[in-house]
Amino acid sequence: MSNMLHPISRRSFLAGSAAAGAIVMMHPFSARAQAKQAHLRIMETTDLHVHVFPYDYYADKPNDTMGVARTASIIDSIRAEATNSLLLDNGDFLQGNPMGDFMAYQRGMKDGDIHPIIKAMNTLGYDCSTLGNHEFNYGLDYMFKVLNGASFPFVCANLTKGQLAADATKDELFLKPYVIVDKKLKDGAGAEQPIRIGLIGFVPPQVMTWDAKHLSGKAMTRDIVKTAQAWVPQMKEEGADIIIALAHSGMGTPAAGDNLENASILLAGVDGIDAIVTGHSHLDFPGPKFEGVAGVDNAKGTINGKPGVMGGFWGSHLGLIDLMLERDGNAWKVVSSTSEARPIFKRVDKKVMPTVESRASVEAAVKEEHEATIAYVRTPVGKTSAPLYSYFALVADDPSVQIVSQAQTWYIKDMLKDTEHKDLPVLSAAAPFKSGGRGGPDYYTDVPAGDVAIKNVADLYLYPNTVQAVAITGAQVKEWLEMSAGIFNKVEPGKADQPLINADFPSYNFDVIDGVTYRVDLAQPPKYDSKGTVLNAGSNRIVDLMFGGKPIDPAAKFVVATNNYRAGGGGNFPEINASKVIFEAPDTNRDVIVRYIVDQGTINPSADSNWSFAPVQGASVIFETGPKAKEHLAEIKAVRIEQAGEGAEGFAKYRITL
Repeated sequence: MSNMLHPISRRSFLAGSAAAGAIVMMHPFSARAQAKQAHLRIMETTDLHVHVFPYDYYADKPNDTMGVARTASIIDSIRAEATNSLLLDNGDFLQGNPMGDFMAYQRGMKDGDIHPIIKAMNTLGYDCSTLGNHEFNYGLDYMFKVLNGASFPFVCANLTKGQLAADATKDELFLKPYVIVDKKLKDGAGAEQPIRIGLIGFVPPQVMTWDAKHLSGKAMTRDIVKTAQAWVPQMKEEGADIIIALAHSGMGTPAAGDNLENASILLAGVDGIDAIVTGHSHLDFPGPKFEGVAGVDNAKGTINGKPGVMGGFWGSHLGLIDLMLERDGNAWKVVSSTSEARPIFKRVDKKVMPTVESRASVEAAVKEEHEATIAYVRTPVGKTSAPLYSYFALVADDPSVQIVSQAQTWYIKDMLKDTEHKDLPVLSAAAPFKSGGRGGPDYYTDVPAGDVAIKNVADLYLYPNTVQAVAITGAQVKEWLEMSAGIFNKVEPGKADQPLINADFPSYNFDVIDGVTYRVDLAQPPKYDSKGTVLNAGSNRIVDLMFGGKPIDPAAKFVVATNNYRAGGGGNFPEINASKVIFEAPDTNRDVIVRYIVDQGTINPSADSNWSFAPVQGASVIFETGPKAKEHLAEIKAVRIEQAGEGAEGFAKYRITL
């Protein structure tokens, strides 16, 4: 599967890149360095999530935005731009795509085996890696069998065996807290100068919640910043000239707190740390999403005043920190820095164009496991007792949305069972993704009853969102549904065949909330438009909203499982934003659905008809869906639907009598 590039991509970029590669442009630090000055380039990968090949196993097709085999192709040229370099990984390499699941659940790891992601990393000459939270997803025994195959060290200073000691430096750790690498730096005059580089690693303390079943009673975690404050002075005492923190942690804020998941800004402020590589958040820094963020300087590429970088995810970028170092006597100091997250692709006219080919040696090292994974995603991992389809997802409770909600509810209940929120009722919000529209009359989920393969999950959930949960009131549940109901046009009593769907309202913003029952009164005008603006403040389309068979209490508290897009304010749903988030999962919605199917063996996605339309006297409405919808028409019980002829551009027309 190597060199999976489109011809246009190859002509547009690869030829140009090859031509440009004939002349290596040295970084200005390498060009300017004088005697006793040296340019050190720190290269970082992070959140690889087992993506070796540029291939999306869920979709079962090539994808030019991912794959460390592609990232590998820019490592050589990037090394060549610098006089001296280090290659680091920042964790979350072991889980996150079907290859990871195939190795853990199907093939397993025997002593002496080398995991495919480690095979790929071994070919690239890494100097060090830390652990991410996903390294623990398959258990400690499995993780250590994987780590044993690496030709480079792993460090993690805040993961202890059992209880914490009184002092972090007295903790019994699973891994070395740090390593000190002795290197020779070539200075600007061509002389080799000795340097001792300290590398210390950190994992989010939240692994104790996320992977409690694997870690409870076996491990503990310490606060990232406090751990660094304890170990960094010892690293200095042992002769580390400069110290680089490998933080599998997002930026966070400059505000202090205990056991923060995202603590990189505070960590960078620890005295003695000279540079920091970050990750976990699946973002690229420096980058536009960090403009105006307190505690970081996007233009200078600094975090709390220290050189820093975050190298995207799935191999999408290579993070680069360039340090100009100066030797004063026997001590080195950082006198200048630049940072960059260099991508493996470009977007041209909204199309993805790769800028590099895969490195053949990396793909060759993992070719057998790659082909086995493709066979795996095409192999059933469970069964469904009813068909999964989305032909009627916008007009009736729907099995393709139902299964997403079932999986989300199952997962969040498990995640919250030992938290302060364990007694709150859990609802789930999910929207249809494949519902025709601009995608055409075949753009629908359609999985028959019977075997379900992993690749079918991409049909159920198109986006690599992560699961999140919000805590809101019954009144806010109602407003969430009022916003969703904006997808429907107002219906006049006594009038036939009125258009039902507002084509300007995105279907991915039509959330169905499972765990409550309700009806939508189409005779009322929409309260909100597609951007969340109030149109009719007095409108109440959501009627008969019930929880547990009783009218919902507006003041009651609920947990709603959703995704990071919605929980973060995506879609502009009233009062639904990051301030309501109580749980941010490390897992994607797709992964959760796969785990749910594996756990259940046979799923029952039959829609429970928890929502329907309220009657509108003498009215009927028209909507369009795919022509294959007729095969499932008899399964729709809560709404009276009948065929109404052919629609436009290959769609079929249907009528609902209200």
